[in-house]
Amino acid sequence: MQRVSHHLLLCATANKAKCCDPALGSQTWNELKSVVRELDLENTQRPEGIVLRSKVDCLRVCERGPILVVWPDGIWYAEVSPSRIKKIIQKHIVDKQPVEEWILKKTPLGSKHISFAEQITI
Repeated sequence: MQRVSHHLLLCATANKAKCCDPALGSQTWNELKSVVRELDLENTQRPEGIVLRSKVDCLRVCERGPILVVWPDGIWYAEVSPSRIKKIIQKHIVDKQPVEEWILKKTPLGSKHISFAEQITI
């Protein structure tokens, strides 16, 4: 079983194109995949656990997209673009310092909950 440190959810296939241009969503998704690989975040030997990524159709924000949600931290980034992905992943996931200037909202798990890494194994 694999330990999971984070799960990245990117609205990148907006069928109704309300939050962002579908081409921008696609480019951002491709860059996210590339950066996760480049930073070796899917390495099963990574002590913190692997980083999962999911391309989603809609996160129900419908503006300022693409939107990236980082769980378990509950950080929602707005206007994510290919040029912002590397900084977000490097700072937030690797350095454990969210990029405050691009945060749309925060919905962290309560302190009463078990950490995401402890809850999830694949």
